[in-house]
Amino acid sequence: MARIVAVDDVPEAVNVIKRILERKGHSVYAFTEEEDAIAYCKKNEVDIAILDIKLKKLSGIELLEELKKIQPKIKTLMLTGYPTLETAKKAADLGADEYCIKPIEKQDLEAKIESLAVQVR
Repeated sequence: MARIVAVDDVPEAVNVIKRILERKGHSVYAFTEEEDAIAYCKKNEVDIAILDIKLKKLSGIELLEELKKIQPKIKTLMLTGYPTLETAKKAADLGADEYCIKPIEKQDLEAKIESLAVQVR
């Protein structure tokens, strides 16, 4: 199963993602602070990052860029409640694998993560 980092500035959002994906057997590390997620990724191998676009200090796009520098092979799923063509394009240009609109349905989240997990095996 995949090692996943989930980052959202809303604690309830990352906790829901964590519960859903841990039930599927994944190891999920939830963060509400971008710096904590970056520090974790510097010390631990991560397969997939789930990043909200709107965060506290960095944007999810900026965080994606940082994580790709640390772990270039990391797969990423971007989540946003405020979709724009600009953020979708920037995310894709930086190597995001998925770009999804919140709220994401449980089944969609599970399917997208399973698809990404297969790519890292």
